[in-house]
Amino acid sequence: MPVEPTQTKQPDSPESAIRRFQANLDDEIDGIAVYRLLANAEQDPERRRIFDELRAVEERHAETWREKLIAAGATPRERGPSLKVRMIGFGARVFGVRSMLPMVRALEAGAFGAYMAQDATAQAMAPDEREHRKILTRLERGRPSPDEPSEAILSRERWHRSGGGGTLRASIFGASDGLVSNTALVMGFAGAQASGDFVLLAGIAGLLAGAFSMAAGEYVSMRAQRELFERQIELERSELELAPEEEQRELSLIFQAKGLRPDEADMTAARLMEDPEIALDTLVREELGLDPSELGSPWGAATGSFLAFAVGAMIPVIPFLFADASTPFVVASALMSALALFLVGAGVSLFTGRGTLYSGLRQVGLGAAAAVVTFVIGRIIGVSTDI
Repeated sequence: MPVEPTQTKQPDSPESAIRRFQANLDDEIDGIAVYRLLANAEQDPERRRIFDELRAVEERHAETWREKLIAAGATPRERGPSLKVRMIGFGARVFGVRSMLPMVRALEAGAFGAYMAQDATAQAMAPDEREHRKILTRLERGRPSPDEPSEAILSRERWHRSGGGGTLRASIFGASDGLVSNTALVMGFAGAQASGDFVLLAGIAGLLAGAFSMAAGEYVSMRAQRELFERQIELERSELELAPEEEQRELSLIFQAKGLRPDEADMTAARLMEDPEIALDTLVREELGLDPSELGSPWGAATGSFLAFAVGAMIPVIPFLFADASTPFVVASALMSALALFLVGAGVSLFTGRGTLYSGLRQVGLGAAAAVVTFVIGRIIGVSTDI
């Protein structure tokens, strides 16, 4: 299962042909190993059988490349699975097989195009690799069979609904993180009976450190997600160019699942295929569950996370901007933080469906528990350093 096409259909020199055959064999060895490891970790007999069948296909491919190497006068170089494949196998045992399927799909990504860019032998294997990626997608969604497209579409529609309000959700949870972490930090320094300047410094430092950490994490996460989505879209574009008949058939199945008669679905799919960009947009939305116009901005997500965390983290610090760390101002900080935590909890109830009062008080309780623990620890440490 080669990852990227590195060869063209132009004739190879004997040396480059041998290198290509060996590279293909190495990739197929990884494919055999990864499906064997997934099958060993899988508990469901039906899914295990599917992994075994995928492994058998990779074994046939590998044997073909061994024969090609021997015919070219070279000895096939056998090796064990790569480190990445071993890590996937370990992750499947620890975290479950389904959590590793996106990584396996990434290994399979581009295999169809890679083989289509090679000789006739490789091109004959290309449809197998394309089908492997689609099978993995169905397995990831919990559907081993392609015979019920309506379930897949309903699953994707649920995914779309659960993704609504993403910006608001991120803002609320970012503010919650800032509130809880900085309230606990400020209360820890207050418990240690530090001066107001130290409490203020600790609060500002916690705000900046946490906000930058949140922003960096959100940027990396969103960038990786965007690159993954863009890669999936490009794969669909490539398959649309290389196998338009198969993609048209998939479009027809999608429309049949939405209630059209087979002849109407075929006609609609054929009309869409007249414009490749519209066909691609439809496939991406319906087959992958993605909206190409809403992939998200890494910089926007990072900025939003930074600001949301900073706003939340600033609230417990505000009293110490005007006075020292005497008891009234510590209490004022705690009360302001509790009120803000209640409002954040009420905001969370918009997504959980729980009662506003319950969610608000739960959030206050969690924040208060963190603040009390750090206050007590700060008091203990402060006392011990005074002795």
